[in-house]
Amino acid sequence: MTTKKVLSKFLLIVFMAIIVNGGIWYYMGSEKALQFLGGYIIELSLSVDNLFLFLLIFSSFKIEPKYQKRVLKYGIIGAIFLRLIFVLLGVAVVNKFKWIIYVFGILLILSGIKILANKEEDVSFEDSKLLKLLKKFIPVTEELHNEKFFVRIHNVLYATPLFAILFLIEGSDVIFAIDSIPAIFAITTDPFIIYISNIFAILGLRNLYFLLEKLHSSFEYVKYGVGVILLFTGIKLGISFKYHIPVATSIFIIVSILAISVLCSIIINKRTEFQN
Repeated sequence: MTTKKVLSKFLLIVFMAIIVNGGIWYYMGSEKALQFLGGYIIELSLSVDNLFLFLLIFSSFKIEPKYQKRVLKYGIIGAIFLRLIFVLLGVAVVNKFKWIIYVFGILLILSGIKILANKEEDVSFEDSKLLKLLKKFIPVTEELHNEKFFVRIHNVLYATPLFAILFLIEGSDVIFAIDSIPAIFAITTDPFIIYISNIFAILGLRNLYFLLEKLHSSFEYVKYGVGVILLFTGIKLGISFKYHIPVATSIFIIVSILAISVLCSIIINKRTEFQN
């Protein structure tokens, strides 16, 4: 699939999100529309860091793009259901224990600092705890069996490496949701707005992944922008008891951070290419 085709599909989903945003504005008012837009932008920007992890997982297992598509397809379906659980659980906890917002703020600040400090541990996905957990329940074959997730060998059911990777990706999405859902609480606690903004961001992830796969060297510094966004949303939650930053202002700050990180990535990479 060409970069142009991937980009056009991604932009189509973004256009659909804009139409939905217009519908929310018409039926629910400008404040809810701004909340949807803010949640959508936060979710989409934070997902970039998660997609880089997907790139590492696929490259670690040397999975060809034709197989990556199927894993991402089912990974997105799983993420849609997982997010519903996280959103409902998160909103219920926040409504019952208001102070948990400040705990979320601290977690987001710590996550942001970790990204900015560039403390990324060398991960051996083949020896990950998630895969060890999976192998306790079902044996995993050494080789792929086309696009199959499961195969029977001598009447014994095996999972294939493709399912193991799907298991890893779903596990990483659970960890990612621990950051992304609290970050949206900095914009709104309306479960409908949180979930629908999540859904539209998730629907674009497959095409965004293949776009990043082709261009990731040009956007490698975006992760630092993600770190700053986490810091900002964490601070916003932390000071919410005393000062409320308007949603429109939050959206402007988040978009500016993301735009600056993309611009810095392009400039630094151009300079590196010129020097070489």
